[in-house]
Amino acid sequence: MKIAQLSPLWESVPPQLYGGTERIVSYLTEELVRQGHDVTLFASGDSKTRAQLQTCCPRALRLHDTSLINRDAPLLLMQERALGAASAQYDIIHSHLDFLSFPMSRRAHAPVVTTLHGRLDLPEFQPIFNEYSEMPVVSISNAQRKPLPQANWAGTVYHGIPKNLYSLHDRPGSYLAFLGRISPEKCPDHAIEIAKRVGIPLRIAAKVDPADQAYFKQKIERLLDHPLIEYVGEINDAEKNDFLGEAAALLCPYDWPEPFGLVLIEAMACGTPVLAYRQGSIPEIIDHGVTGYICDNIGEMAQAVAGLSLIDRARCREIFEERFTVERMVKDYVAIYENLAASHRPRLLAHSRTSGHVRAGTVLSLAPQTDVA
Repeated sequence: MKIAQLSPLWESVPPQLYGGTERIVSYLTEELVRQGHDVTLFASGDSKTRAQLQTCCPRALRLHDTSLINRDAPLLLMQERALGAASAQYDIIHSHLDFLSFPMSRRAHAPVVTTLHGRLDLPEFQPIFNEYSEMPVVSISNAQRKPLPQANWAGTVYHGIPKNLYSLHDRPGSYLAFLGRISPEKCPDHAIEIAKRVGIPLRIAAKVDPADQAYFKQKIERLLDHPLIEYVGEINDAEKNDFLGEAAALLCPYDWPEPFGLVLIEAMACGTPVLAYRQGSIPEIIDHGVTGYICDNIGEMAQAVAGLSLIDRARCREIFEERFTVERMVKDYVAIYENLAASHRPRLLAHSRTSGHVRAGTVLSLAPQTDVA
């Protein structure tokens, strides 16, 4: 198939450090190319890919390009180039821009499917998805889609990562790990409290976004001044293998409807069990008592640390390979691509016969809902 992938411009593809969406875009793109598809990746100029790279800004916006005053301009230009007149060359266009690409997707001459990577429980999203009710969207967990039952769900596709990216560490380490973002909904303060209660060191590898600087300064920074707590900062993929693999467990005390949680399957790939709160997608990803423990509060998570010796780290790796590889993710997406492309062609042909051509701005009703999980 001839496929276009649209990535956010905030991070490169793959990201140099933290960046869940851009990391998934990279895994998906590279595996599609490996399987013989003709893929064009729309991303920042410092991205690295075997696909054809189309760029609208020379560098990823978060870490490098500080010269831009208005960072919306490159994003708008990228959408014009991908979803405008040139869109007719693709069999399918896959947007990872959430609902920001909806208006221009209505102009596209090829079917457009959008993976929603974030939380969907915000009230302001309801009128958006009511207005763009024809747009095919993909959820990254079944829990993620619950606030928007009216959306045109084309499927649920769990994230997947390459098998050889992380390796099994069959011996548990001597510390607990926290990996991701320092933000209120990720509750790093809970992870710190758990480490103090059980008397086990906690290593925190996390970034602090500009929006969370005040939270970090006011709530978290002072908690790092404890002999059991080590703040590592942001780390890359190569560093994550040992950081996660040498941990006794990954702590995910999240206080929000987690849409997926890429770090959970990264830990599983290393054989490291996960301790997580019962939020959002967590029960879909973690098998309680097998790949970790699902908890409801700090007390339960602290108690669960004592049960880590009962978790078979080799089995964690096996379940990762069964459920969360990039090959499985691409298989699921290709099934959705083919379904949307097949349903688009006869409707496009019918419209062409009645009007003589398909105009920019024509709204095409696409595929029926099909779950792929």
